[in-house]
Amino acid sequence: MLLVACQASREELKKENAVYYWRTELRLDSTESAFLKRYHISKVYCRYFDVVMTDEGPMPNATLTFTDTLPKGMELVPTVYITEDCMHQRHEGMAKLLVKRIAQMNETNDVSGVREIQIDCDYTSRSRQTYYDFLKEVAQAWSSLHQPFTFNTPPKISATIRLHQLAMTPPPVDYGVLMLYNTGNPQKFTERNPVLDMRDVQPYLRYLSGYELPMGAAYPVFLWKRNIHGVHIEHGVEAQEICRVKQAVEQKRPELSNLILTYHLDKENIERYQPECYEKIYRH
Repeated sequence: MLLVACQASREELKKENAVYYWRTELRLDSTESAFLKRYHISKVYCRYFDVVMTDEGPMPNATLTFTDTLPKGMELVPTVYITEDCMHQRHEGMAKLLVKRIAQMNETNDVSGVREIQIDCDYTSRSRQTYYDFLKEVAQAWSSLHQPFTFNTPPKISATIRLHQLAMTPPPVDYGVLMLYNTGNPQKFTERNPVLDMRDVQPYLRYLSGYELPMGAAYPVFLWKRNIHGVHIEHGVEAQEICRVKQAVEQKRPELSNLILTYHLDKENIERYQPECYEKIYRH
């Protein structure tokens, strides 16, 4: 019975195309707007701010400014990145402050109808329990903000899931987004592509079928530019490798073909790949 219930819960994620928006200013040019329309993007996971550790404790950083708005009918999901060291110990009231800041940004910028927020954190076994407790507090604060419910569905909390986190118990959220990028060691870039390499994904495929949390999948379309000892290094991913990984993870867990995201929306990223590549990525 538990197995059937788990399988049923996974099917709750409907088929949707989505993108991450990871810039500090919300502004869409004609190429980006056309991309949203062409690939039937229905959700934009928009980074609102980061939370970083300072001498005074966790503080917001790199807050998004709103110069533009999303096309009508498109769902915006405020997303907050939290550095892992913020979760090395409990910080009283942090969850409520985070939710309050999101709500204030929505109100200030006339963003209405927001029913979901996503938390992004590269938690480890050291920070996992503190992070999971924090997520429960975020969910409670987010739910309280929307009482009484005025929509047919209650507000949601989602979280990013990195490959190494698949070996842990799932976080207490409604669903996760499996990050299929930044999979390798950036210090060993001469051996493998640190953005995405099937050899780095392969060891984690065995966890997919038994991971008891509904999940979507996010794929990289960005170019990672770095300067190492004065040498300019660029890491991009071939379209063939993205499709190879997509096929492998969906074979182990077909549900990952429901909610599909790319990271991230940007004119340069759009023009880096042929339309055929994006059509394959967003194929359900």
